[in-house]
Amino acid sequence: MNLHLYGKTAVVTGASKGIGLAITQALVGEGANVVTGSRQISPELKELAAHAAVHPVAVDLTSPDGPAALVDAAVDVYGGVDVLVNNVGGVRPRTGGFLSVTDAQWTETLTINFLVAVRTVRAALPHLLERGSGSIVTIASVNASLPDPLVIDYSAAKGALVNFSKSLSKEVGPRGIRVNTISPGPVSTDLWLGSDGVAATLGQANSRTPDEIAAAAAADSVTGRFSTPSEVAALVLLLAGDRAENVTGADLIIDGGLTTSL
Repeated sequence: MNLHLYGKTAVVTGASKGIGLAITQALVGEGANVVTGSRQISPELKELAAHAAVHPVAVDLTSPDGPAALVDAAVDVYGGVDVLVNNVGGVRPRTGGFLSVTDAQWTETLTINFLVAVRTVRAALPHLLERGSGSIVTIASVNASLPDPLVIDYSAAKGALVNFSKSLSKEVGPRGIRVNTISPGPVSTDLWLGSDGVAATLGQANSRTPDEIAAAAAADSVTGRFSTPSEVAALVLLLAGDRAENVTGADLIIDGGLTTSL
């Protein structure tokens, strides 16, 4: 299926590994030019940039000026922006409960999971509006509608992110800009499975191995497994391209049947 992404310019945040890298690879496969933003440029991203139309930018997206610098780079290199993918995020289980979460931790979580997206949209939107068309796809989480005290600050931030995206879709939809979110359940990335990821952190707090924690989380899904980064990226392609041009304000869930709400 031709998604008509060839020659389009996409900006992807948090693209050095995991879901962001998979999204970048998928967009490149469709012929898009991709400008990536991450604190560090990973070897995988460098390798991709050496053989494809990928322009990596090393930037601290949590700084107030970081998102605008990333978008400016896309405009300088490729002349504009057609697609924005807000992917960057982070989570840390709060095994000590709500009272253990400090103001600084709340601020850090809200910044990386919410404010970075707000700021990146603010920087990219004038360029999308100038072209009169475009797509904003934001990676949220099932925790936006599945609150969990173990990730109480993360859940709140992702809930705000989905609400923001829905509100924005109503404002800019009449002007040709589609705004959607994707809410994954557990995905097989370092965020969950890395040495300091969710499984390792919960395992340490509960005297269980990370593999046991991950297996229990996977068992909560109907499919009995985590989603893969490439599966999330496939949904991004659908929403980024114009085959789904009347889909806006939607939240697509990919969680293997984990959530049971209608």
